[in-house]
Amino acid sequence: MTGKQSAGILVYRRRSDDQIEVLLLHLAGPLWAKKDKWHFPKGQLEEGEDALTAAKREFHEEVGIPVPDSELIDLGEAKQGPKTNRIWAIENDVDLSKFPSTIESNTFEMEWPPHSGHTQTFPENDRAQWFPMTQARDKVFAGLVVFFERLAEHLGQTQTETPSPPTQQSLL
Repeated sequence: MTGKQSAGILVYRRRSDDQIEVLLLHLAGPLWAKKDKWHFPKGQLEEGEDALTAAKREFHEEVGIPVPDSELIDLGEAKQGPKTNRIWAIENDVDLSKFPSTIESNTFEMEWPPHSGHTQTFPENDRAQWFPMTQARDKVFAGLVVFFERLAEHLGQTQTETPSPPTQQSLL
């Protein structure tokens, strides 16, 4: 396969009313802080790394905990611009009340403000939140929506549930 390859883990949980919610992370840093753009833990494969190993590594780097010990559901691959994402889903009710004491995002450096010559460090993600899948579709980049559809199909769900208020917790 040519082009960039990314892999990730989409965590979901079932509410008592059988609605499916997914765990999303808010993109941080000065370019994203005021935008309503979210994603699930994923990232680029390192040299010689297989996709599942990369997905687990990225989850740990972006969420700060190891991948929960539950069955992984292979949601396959899909293009997102110039890269191909390989995603697995896992059912687990990640406890957001532990943010930020046990869960913290990795960081990145960039010149900020632009053209200032100063490098600053920013968290990659600043919030974690549960969203009903129907609402999550509008929060992520279009190339990721297919994974919600595949998960819903795997679970025998439709994408017509009524959204409920999301649960939010800051990473910082």
